[in-house]
Amino acid sequence: MNARILSSVSMAILLLGSACLAPASPPAGVRWLGEMEIASGRGEKGPWQQNDSRYDYVDDPSVAIHASGDIDVAWVAQKTKDVFFQTISADGARQGEPVNVSRNPATFSWLPRLVISPKNPKKIYILWQEIIFSGGSHGGDILFAYSEDGGATFSAPRNLSSSMGGDGKGRLTRDIWSNGSLDLALDNKGALYAAWTEYEGMLWLARSSDGGKSFSLPRRIAGDKRLPARAPSLATGPGNTIYLAWTVGEDPAAAIRVARSDDGGDTFGKPQLVGAGQGHADAPKLALDAGGVLHLAYAQSTGGPLGRYLVRHARSLDGGKSFEAPRTISTPSPDVPTGAAYPALTSDAQGRLLMLWEAYPDPASAPRGLAFAVSADGGKTFTQPAMVPGSRDPAGGVNGSQQGMLMKKLAMNGNGAIAVVNSSLEPEERSRIWLMRGTWPR
Repeated sequence: MNARILSSVSMAILLLGSACLAPASPPAGVRWLGEMEIASGRGEKGPWQQNDSRYDYVDDPSVAIHASGDIDVAWVAQKTKDVFFQTISADGARQGEPVNVSRNPATFSWLPRLVISPKNPKKIYILWQEIIFSGGSHGGDILFAYSEDGGATFSAPRNLSSSMGGDGKGRLTRDIWSNGSLDLALDNKGALYAAWTEYEGMLWLARSSDGGKSFSLPRRIAGDKRLPARAPSLATGPGNTIYLAWTVGEDPAAAIRVARSDDGGDTFGKPQLVGAGQGHADAPKLALDAGGVLHLAYAQSTGGPLGRYLVRHARSLDGGKSFEAPRTISTPSPDVPTGAAYPALTSDAQGRLLMLWEAYPDPASAPRGLAFAVSADGGKTFTQPAMVPGSRDPAGGVNGSQQGMLMKKLAMNGNGAIAVVNSSLEPEERSRIWLMRGTWPR
């Protein structure tokens, strides 16, 4: 691959700016319960030769958490080119052996997303990017599988995109993109929504009303070759309400777009622009809290793509019709590196918010470890940032993913139980994926 992937190795990021934050460090109330290894492997990442590449490392973790506190983790073993799944009980015990979800060693599988049904925890849904070359300029399709027995078995993978557009890629420029430009969400009626972008620029949405057994044909929501859509994020609300956020490439001053649908994704209103005129906004994440407030986290750089980024938060009190002025959350603190990008965001049943982001030690480095901040007042204020204990690889490996940092490393349930995953690679030596558990008592 001659073009550059926007990844943990190629993106240098430094925090700028300040915010109005609650003076608490470390974040008050959150207790971390230790870490555990999920998978490990070698550290071989040879030159890109499409699906004949010599890759032998573990990467791309994604996490979801049950109401019970049990934790589901999905990840990729690059040696076998497959997505694997395992459940960890609330007390940190492994439940059985890892399950191979993708089961296709001929093509690389990358950057899965996990969703658990809150009404039936036996139903688990996984979406990922499969590097299928079908005649276009870039390989990639969006695959999906489901389990109805708590992850013991999964359905045969279903190709939702089947296109030549290079699905799963989020393009910044012709030569720079991220893989993992996709998302998956479940609404309160059990409908599933899958969103993704392609290298050619379009943003697509597909819906399933039968638990993933079938999907609608993908609908184009936005994006084109001139302004390619990138990094979609979904959130679902009451009834048939869906929120969809994304950014665009080929624009050094890109704003985040947030659009709302009230008919289950059949139509969307005009997108609201967040962060316009303040630099390049990227990697949005949406969360709808228990009070119906819509929260948006994203990264922003005054220097354009690949410039110096900070992590920001904005909220909408009127269902996405307007947003309050964004505020910077990733302010410096003694123990937290100044660089920040690729945020994650989640809330609990009380409307408390937890935000996570990749921590960059210096402007020219890849991320090492994960930082976080919390809000106990619905996003009005956030604590001073702190590092997630154990989130740095002690062997010095850099944070994954090696395919681009658009990931889902954070989950929190309604009771404040927290799950964080990370991966690291020390080239030619070792790779690992690990889980950090925490709690935020009421």
